[in-house]
Amino acid sequence: MTDQAYNPNNTCYRHPDRQSFVLCQRCGRTICPECQTPAAVGVHCPECVREQRAQFQANRRASGGPSGLTVARRRFAMLDQKATVVIVAVSAVLWLLNQVTGGYVNAWLSYYAPAVGSQPWRLVTGLFVHSSFFHILFNMWAVWIFGRMLENILGTWRFVALYFLAGLGGDLAVSLLSPATPVVGASGAIFGLFAAFFVIQRSLGYNAVQLLVIMGLNLVVGFLPGTAISWQAHVGGIVLGFITGFVFARTRNIRQRRLQIGLLVAEAVVLVGLIYAAYAGLSVGVGI
Repeated sequence: MTDQAYNPNNTCYRHPDRQSFVLCQRCGRTICPECQTPAAVGVHCPECVREQRAQFQANRRASGGPSGLTVARRRFAMLDQKATVVIVAVSAVLWLLNQVTGGYVNAWLSYYAPAVGSQPWRLVTGLFVHSSFFHILFNMWAVWIFGRMLENILGTWRFVALYFLAGLGGDLAVSLLSPATPVVGASGAIFGLFAAFFVIQRSLGYNAVQLLVIMGLNLVVGFLPGTAISWQAHVGGIVLGFITGFVFARTRNIRQRRLQIGLLVAEAVVLVGLIYAAYAGLSVGVGI
């Protein structure tokens, strides 16, 4: 049996002793975190970056300096783990606004299954609102730690897809198992990050049993009486994290990009369809 830890397709082309899951979005070569330069989509290798910069300088000399907006966009594109930073920043701002408005933000944005028919934004906004200070503190700490690692490994757009798919998985589980309960927080998506990270680590040949133990212990806490934790969202996030991580692991070749995108879109369509099917059943049951 071949040990995937020594698969040359999983090693950086500039550092053969370093493993990675990330491909340069221009040339398709595998690159480690040290060699990655964040781009508007994914990351680029050093050679492609040099080529782009040379082209940019040539275009700038030919057409004059860029506008302030263009410079701001480029600086944001070069920001490391920009999706993770945006998630944490938006969540923090919404938590502060919720304190100022006396809970209005959470009431308007939380995930509530009976309301998704007329307020579809709740499918995703519930991931960004939190109840207490410690709730957002622990959730954003987990996003900051695992989000940055996964965004480095997967690239920005794959990480964002994973985050929201896991969140939708949590929504679906809540709709099926506890539909009358309003839910706030990113924990469903965070458990999805745990599960996907486990699958990806295993696909690269690493022993990730410790991560599985941590995930299991945190899941058990949600079942303890008096914790007021939505274990349903955790379970749904885990299931979608495993599924999405498996998709990433099996379609990492750049030639499989269309297949990967198609599978992720199919996941989203099925999840949203099932959520609205659950909503329809709930509406009939309670006469909404």
